[in-house]
Amino acid sequence: MDSFSTLIRTASHEQHVEAETSTFMSDLLGGRLGMDAYARYTEQLWFVYEALESGTERLAADPVAGPFIRPELLRLPSLEQDLAHLRGPQWRTTLTALPATRAYAERVAHCATEWPAGYIAHHYTRYLGDLSGGQIIRDKAERTWGFPRKGDGVRFYVFEGISNPAAFKREHRELLDGVRVDDLEKQRIVTECKRAFALNTDVFRALGEEFPLSA
Repeated sequence: MDSFSTLIRTASHEQHVEAETSTFMSDLLGGRLGMDAYARYTEQLWFVYEALESGTERLAADPVAGPFIRPELLRLPSLEQDLAHLRGPQWRTTLTALPATRAYAERVAHCATEWPAGYIAHHYTRYLGDLSGGQIIRDKAERTWGFPRKGDGVRFYVFEGISNPAAFKREHRELLDGVRVDDLEKQRIVTECKRAFALNTDVFRALGEEFPLSA
């Protein structure tokens, strides 16, 4: 029988590919969109991570979600440094969430407060994705817009507290495999993973509509 971490990875594979290959992300990584599109995407990430990280102190004490709360993962301070660089010191005054982003952040916040096991699904899809595929975005952004390597503008993608990402991901898989819930709850977590990817794809779709490539 497959381990729970394998179950999560294979069950959400289709949605994961759909999110990664969205038109907006393809255009952004292909250098076909300007820095404004990158900044707008970074703004949307702020809302999601604000929902993901604002309840971590309470979640750290939860028997199911607690083991996943790791300070070296927290992204909000880095995101805010990037936004100050991209939008200026008054970035908060112009910050707006797309409706798709609001729906995503609200779902994350709901899980964080009402369903810690469901929170694990959002934790997995975000942090593991940023630790893996996020490095491709960082590399492209540095080369496309001239950000300093691992500096202002791409700090969100730099996990300074994780010196060995491969070992960290292995530990994370072990945490998933040992999660203290029954099989029915595991299925619900897998379903929530799929939902997380779908919500993320909705944000990409909305960004694609905001930044269409001129024909």
